[in-house]
Amino acid sequence: MFLNRRSLLGAAASALASSAIARAAPATWPQRNIKILVGFAAGGQTDLFARMYGEFIGSQTGVPVVVENKPGALGAIAAAEVKRSTPDGHTVLFNTSGAMTVNRVLIKELAYDTDKDFELVAAMPTGGLPLIVRKRLNVADLEGFVRYARSAKRVTLGTFGIGSPAHLTIMELNKQYGLAIEAAHYRGEAPMWTDVVAETIDGGVGSFVGAQPVLQTGTGQAIAVPRKRLATLPAVKTFAEQGATSPLFALMTYQCCAVPKATPPEIVERLSKLILQAAHSEKAKTMFQTFGIDEGPMDLEATRDLYNREAPIWIGLAKEAAEGKQ
Repeated sequence: MFLNRRSLLGAAASALASSAIARAAPATWPQRNIKILVGFAAGGQTDLFARMYGEFIGSQTGVPVVVENKPGALGAIAAAEVKRSTPDGHTVLFNTSGAMTVNRVLIKELAYDTDKDFELVAAMPTGGLPLIVRKRLNVADLEGFVRYARSAKRVTLGTFGIGSPAHLTIMELNKQYGLAIEAAHYRGEAPMWTDVVAETIDGGVGSFVGAQPVLQTGTGQAIAVPRKRLATLPAVKTFAEQGATSPLFALMTYQCCAVPKATPPEIVERLSKLILQAAHSEKAKTMFQTFGIDEGPMDLEATRDLYNREAPIWIGLAKEAAEGKQ
């Protein structure tokens, strides 16, 4: 009886010790290299954000941070791989807001569910996506562009994918003003802006930094921006200021950092705080200026509030785009 009782007490003590170690584990994070999976190709905004934030995280935690690009399927390949990873904070996803919202509409049999499979760590605003048109159209604002679109036989604007904010912008302009603007879909911004410079298409919607070949050569000009005016284009009015009424133009586009759902909350919180701290570095400030970004990353609560508030609107608009409604 004595031996049995001692064995039981020993087993209980061992279980308690193991439980205590498990609870303490988040405090020792990270215990090995951190891997960041990026849903898009190297050199793009999502990739550059991941590398900049990853470098800071590595400097603060003392472990190497390795960035791997897993492009394809609008960010879905990387998201699915992170979903399958161990939820211990050593595999992190950097993706676009679209990959976390509208992919459920655009991709059949999507291998992940943002709501069930991920904890959102931080939303990192990407800056507004201006509407830029060819200079030869001789329009200076949205009203002038609408007049031109009504009178021209054909008007084409570039997008970086079906269901993208650029595509939805065209859809909403067509809807409000009774236009027939054609969306020309590209696999990225670079070829889209190349065609604007070549005057193959009439304009496009994309990032400030991506549009530099158009803006710097003077072959095109920005005539509207969503949500709020940009410090880099202060004279360009928002769509809403110019009479556009779609809820799309009040939405925020952002890069999103996420981890698998069961990741301990202590790790999620620390990772979020590191991203917020990184935004104050000189490297981050330089990057924000280059990309025309006026806002830094959002904390956990603000990120989740943003997602819960705006994801249903993005999804509803994407469903209309997928159904071919203009």
